[in-house]
Amino acid sequence: MKTYPFMQVDAFTTRALGGNPCAVFFNTEDLDDTVMLAITREMNLSESAFVRPSQIADFGVRYFTPMGEIPLAGHPTIATVYALVFSGRLALQGESTRIQLELKVGPIPVEITAKDGKVQHITMNQKKPQFQTVFDPADVLPVFGLTEEDILPGFPIQTISTGTPQLMICVKNLDALKKMNTNSQAYSALHSRSDWFSTHIFCLGGITPAGQTFARHLSPPPDIFEDPFTGSATGGMAAYLWHYGLLKEPTFTAEQGHWMARPGQAAVEVVGLRENIETVRVGGPAVTVLTGSLHLPDRL
Repeated sequence: MKTYPFMQVDAFTTRALGGNPCAVFFNTEDLDDTVMLAITREMNLSESAFVRPSQIADFGVRYFTPMGEIPLAGHPTIATVYALVFSGRLALQGESTRIQLELKVGPIPVEITAKDGKVQHITMNQKKPQFQTVFDPADVLPVFGLTEEDILPGFPIQTISTGTPQLMICVKNLDALKKMNTNSQAYSALHSRSDWFSTHIFCLGGITPAGQTFARHLSPPPDIFEDPFTGSATGGMAAYLWHYGLLKEPTFTAEQGHWMARPGQAAVEVVGLRENIETVRVGGPAVTVLTGSLHLPDRL
């Protein structure tokens, strides 16, 4: 048998069983894609992370959802870095520690803020936003039980990528998010002919006084249907809101997951001009909820 240590970490929360859980596996350089996907499906979480050595960064890590590999992800990045520190694999350098992670899309910078030797906040820099395909609302909205009356007029339904392409839909208010009723078969069909990985539906205004946005994030089967907190899509959402002039300031607090009883918050900063965004910084806290070992036979 082969043994792989792992942790389960809740990201974008300071409270165990909040935010978004991610399983982080260590010493995984001998695992192939098929096995990593099978492990991810075994964990039954939205994503799992697999840490390995890197020749170009401090650590390498690959992210999988039950559907397959995802090139860049937010909550697994926060969870992975937290797990590296918690497990003693990464030493803090005072109040601010800067590292790079090698992801499928290449290296990304990560900053760890600590106090009294304990991690307080982890912030990732996502890739330069790419504004991609614009979709006809009539082709998209019925899939989610929405109409054109529910979206902000004049703002496109569009694929945006800060490392992972995701469909962005900006609705008018929380009521529109609440009324969503997704047809899973129609969603799978829409996804099969599109250029995005999953869908981020959001509005201005948070659930709590601290939040400036609230979102729901939906994935087609076999992925987990609704994600409690989605860091990569929060980056795409921030790029959308800043580019199209819906934000007055480039920094804000994003909220997600409250209606799933897994509330999460992220501190978000858009860096660059509205017409030329350089990066989006997305960060938050994390907490360990589980440590253990994965046992696999030498041959699967």
